[in-house]
Amino acid sequence: MKAKRLAELGVLTAAALIIFIIESWIPYPFPIPGIKLGLANIITVYAVYQYRAFEAAAVLFVRIVLGAVFGGNLYALIYSLAGGVLCLLGMLLLKKVIDEKHLWLASVFGAVLHNTGQIIAAMILLQTPAIIAYYPFLIVAGCLSGAFTGLCAQLVSKRLKKFYNIDE
Repeated sequence: MKAKRLAELGVLTAAALIIFIIESWIPYPFPIPGIKLGLANIITVYAVYQYRAFEAAAVLFVRIVLGAVFGGNLYALIYSLAGGVLCLLGMLLLKKVIDEKHLWLASVFGAVLHNTGQIIAAMILLQTPAIIAYYPFLIVAGCLSGAFTGLCAQLVSKRLKKFYNIDE
């Protein structure tokens, strides 16, 4: 991998980590645990559409691991990995059928897959199937936050292409 490419991925990872940490300082206004905007996913969605699969995966995994280290929560690592892996795999597949002009839609599906992975992890860790009662609320919140983060990623992609004079 060339140094320039590695530096770009490092900057993306740092940006995602900073966004993640700042968002963790914001108090959750929702009474249901696990609901948040997931603003760091703007970077993940962008990376899925602009970089190779293993590069997007590297950005995601490093951000998740460092986020858990800085956040000091090992359970968060498990939930984030479960959701992140399912989300990433789904978006990489969706990238083949959803073009960059509609990447917000891939983000919505990715958010639903992320919540699905987290619910599965919670059911396994907590050994209770009753946790599935949260799923409909998480899906609605995931669709809304996925649309928002996807639109932001779409805007970032468009602006960076304009900045670097890349034709669409």
